[in-house]
Amino acid sequence: MNKNKMLVALMDEYKRASKDYIKVLSDISEEDFLIARDYKTEDSDCKSIQTVIFHIIQSGYTYANYIQSLSNDTWLEYKFLINTTKTAIQEIKKMLEYTEDSFHDNWYKTNKELEKHSFKTRWNVTYDLEQLLEHAIVHILRHRRQVENFLKKD
Repeated sequence: MNKNKMLVALMDEYKRASKDYIKVLSDISEEDFLIARDYKTEDSDCKSIQTVIFHIIQSGYTYANYIQSLSNDTWLEYKFLINTTKTAIQEIKKMLEYTEDSFHDNWYKTNKELEKHSFKTRWNVTYDLEQLLEHAIVHILRHRRQVENFLKKD
């Protein structure tokens, strides 16, 4: 039995977006990773590259938890401290693995079967599985751009 092509394509794009983000992170010094960048924002997730990356990874686990809820009620709340770019890169890779594992037997369901499910998120938006994965991809892209803009200001 083959995996659902839509899910495979969306996971491939999620990995691609993450790979591009990792490339940006790999060129950042530890000092640049930790330094506050945006003193005006009221969003604590957007003050430094460190806080942005924590937000990305924590959100990635949240998306995976919603996906996993199709099969079981396991929920992993990500709370690890990330102090280095090396750790950030490792944690992004772990988050992607967790996401892939969260599909369980849903990899083999048809689009029609998957469309029956929706997720009411804790940020008060309802997504189907395809929309949730698309949101996850764009989330990485948006915050990669944010980090690139932080670095341009130097």
